[in-house]
Amino acid sequence: MNILKFLESFTNEGVLESLNSKGSRRDSFTQFGKAGATAAMAAVPFSMLFSQKASAATSMAAAADTPLSALQLALTLEYLEDEFYDMGLAANGLIPAADRDVIAQISKHEQSHVTLLKNALGADAPAKPTFDFTGGRNANGGGPFDTFTNYQTFLAVAQAFEDTGVRAYKGQAGNLISNKALLTTALQIHSVEARHASQIRRMRGLKGWIVGNQRGEGMPAQTQAVYDGEENVNQAGFMTNAVRGTFTPTLSATGGTESFDEPITGATATSIASLFIV
Repeated sequence: MNILKFLESFTNEGVLESLNSKGSRRDSFTQFGKAGATAAMAAVPFSMLFSQKASAATSMAAAADTPLSALQLALTLEYLEDEFYDMGLAANGLIPAADRDVIAQISKHEQSHVTLLKNALGADAPAKPTFDFTGGRNANGGGPFDTFTNYQTFLAVAQAFEDTGVRAYKGQAGNLISNKALLTTALQIHSVEARHASQIRRMRGLKGWIVGNQRGEGMPAQTQAVYDGEENVNQAGFMTNAVRGTFTPTLSATGGTESFDEPITGATATSIASLFIV
């Protein structure tokens, strides 16, 4: 589908008048949902909608090409991060004392994000999925990741979640542009997720930013989708690794990728999250 034409359809006077009226926030969501339902369904691959063990919340968020579905995707990701940090803090002896306050503060941030998004979505908020942070997609765990018994694994999974969140929020900005209030809320969360990502990366001994499409030492191969696309060196028609005079300052082959961040689609974010959804 042509997403630009779809977004353009939200700029007609009727929709804008509805957004600026005294109607409830849920009324606005409902109108968006009705307007985009057919297009949203057309955008979701059948394999995503009917894949084995795919949850209703994941399927609904997969399209993420309307304001409603964009926030549903955001809430699904926040559910994941919120429960992940809660379980990490509850795991006896997992988090060293020196790091516990930082992880606890990040956990509070994620809980606040869940509360805000649930309030914004109201009755349209998807149910919280069942998660398996070992990556086995099994209610009893048993996957390849020793997430809550090995602190380095816990941090690696945290890095994947935070880096995904940063790129996913960025990827939904265009889908929220027709509703400034929701866009503002998403951007407020996005900047905090970026700070989380930088902090977790530094706790793992890495740079606070992504280099090329490198996932970083110790990151499982399953997390490569989080970083694919970050190797882009073409920004606004300029090659960031070109010779001086074309792009200033002159940057190394990876320097250009470090200076800019790339979005990911709702489908990619959903696919990554689905590795941990029962």
